Parts: sequence; structure tokens; C-alpha cells
Amino acid sequence: MSLKNRVAVVTGGGKGIGRAVSTQLARDGAAVAVWDLDGPGAEETVAVIRQEGGRAMTCMGDAASKAGIAASLARTRTELGPVTILINNAGITGFVQFTEIAEEALDRMLAINLKGPFFCTQAIIPDMLAAGWGRIVNISSSSAQSGAQAMSHYVASKGGVIGLTKALAMEYAGRGITVNNVPPGFVDTPMLRSAPLNVDATAATSPMKRPGKPEDIAAACSYLVSEAAGYVTGQTISVNGGRYLL
Repeated sequence: MSLKNRVAVVTGGGKGIGRAVSTQLARDGAAVAVWDLDGPGAEETVAVIRQEGGRAMTCMGDAASKAGIAASLARTRTELGPVTILINNAGITGFVQFTEIAEEALDRMLAINLKGPFFCTQAIIPDMLAAGWGRIVNISSSSAQSGAQAMSHYVASKGGVIGLTKALAMEYAGRGITVNNVPPGFVDTPMLRSAPLNVDATAATSPMKRPGKPEDIAAACSYLVSEAAGYVTGQTISVNGGRYLL
């Protein structure tokens, strides 16, 4: 699925799912801007892409800051060109009992996980409108579909991402822009490994008996941003090894 002459932005592209998505889109032919607060991680992702012959650049900044987004977008446009593919992947998690969640923790969760995708899309969508073509994929979470204990602020933020996806899909469907979301389920990333659980034991209870891989999410994103998915919008493409069936 060729993305030749397309420019993609992947937020949180310095590791895990973001790195897998960035490298996959580069293999598909896109020039990729890797946005991340983790500068060294983003540089590692770009190095992998360049070693494979792809075109990529790093933007170190806060994807939840309107000023940071504007600065990263200006650099991306200058070095790569107008952006017509956006993967809103940057996010944080947290494990706290509901009654113990402080207002500051809730505000930070919403700022990064929900306001970040909102503001990134708001900044970049003019490029897509000018081109009459665009692809937006929001990385949400299977926890927003099923719920999760001690994660109510995280689940609320990712539920908002699913709702935002549907609203934007309706608003821009007639303008050549598709908006979809992928809720990963139990994917083996540094974020998952930092959770207070036994990853391998928990994975053994799932239908596929294993955790997912970042590349599984990247494959879904590759399809959703391609020409082949031009009639797919407002959808939730669950990539979770059947966990949501339980």
C-alpha cells in the first residue's frame, strides 16, 4: 500500500507502538515526522527508518501544548512538506484507585491523552483540507471499551478519543478525510511492562495466549491510512487478540 509523496506525523513515535507505526509508514513510502518528548527515543526511531532507506525527521516537543505543536508542525512542513497523515499515539497511563485520583492527575491525563489529539488534529487538518485528502488514526485503548479497575481517569481520556474520532469522521467525511481509531489490547510495550501486573501470566489467559506486538497495531494503521481504506471512516478497529470477546 504505497504512501509515496505522503507526509505523516506520528506523535509518541520514540518507542513502542509509535516506533512500530513510524517505521511501517516509512516502509509504505511516507516521509515521517516523529514527534516525541523523548528526544533520544525519537532519534532512534528516525535512525531505524533512515537505515532502511526511508525519509524521516525528529521533532522533540509536547504534543499536548498548542505552542509545541505549532513549532513541530512548522519544522515538519519546512523539512518534509504539508502533512496529510496523522497518527495520534502519544499518551500516558496511570493506576490509581478512583477515590484517590487527584485533580492534578486527572488534568494531566486529559491534557495529554485527549487534548493532545484534539489540538494536533486541529493544527494539521488544514493541510488535509487543502490537499482534499487526509488520514487520521487515533490510538485509543481497549480499556475504553471494556472498562478497567484503578484506571478511571485513563479510561475516561481514551473514551473521549473514541468519541472525538466519530465526531471528526462525521464532520470531514465529505472532504476526502477519514478518521478512525485503533484501541490496542494488551500490547507488549514499555508502558505495559511498567504496569502493576504479570504480563506473561495475564496474556496466557487471553484467547491467543500471548500479548500483542506493536507491529500488530502498525499493520492496522498501515491499512487505515492507505488508499484501500478510502471508504472506511468513523470506525473502531480493535486489535486485541480477541480479548474484547471475553
